[in-house]
Amino acid sequence: MFGFVVDFVCLETMLVVELDGGQHADRVDYDEMRTRMLELNGFRVLRFWNNEVLKDCEGVLAAMLLYLHGTTLTPALSRQRERGSKRI
Repeated sequence: MFGFVVDFVCLETMLVVELDGGQHADRVDYDEMRTRMLELNGFRVLRFWNNEVLKDCEGVLAAMLLYLHGTTLTPALSRQRERGSKRI
């Protein structure tokens, strides 16, 4: 469909969850383009750093549930937090 491989997808909710390792810090522009393409096709994209999932799995799951229930979370969760911007 897009030529992209995503980490996790739920077609029922049109949600893509990406788990990013350190190599993604050097690919921000590419990742943002992929996110835009997925969003243009109706998907919502949430991104988490790998270490977030390993250190705070419950927090990541809570953020996903909040997002699915329509709270004001932004889709680009972890990457902006790492840069000091507002996240959740």
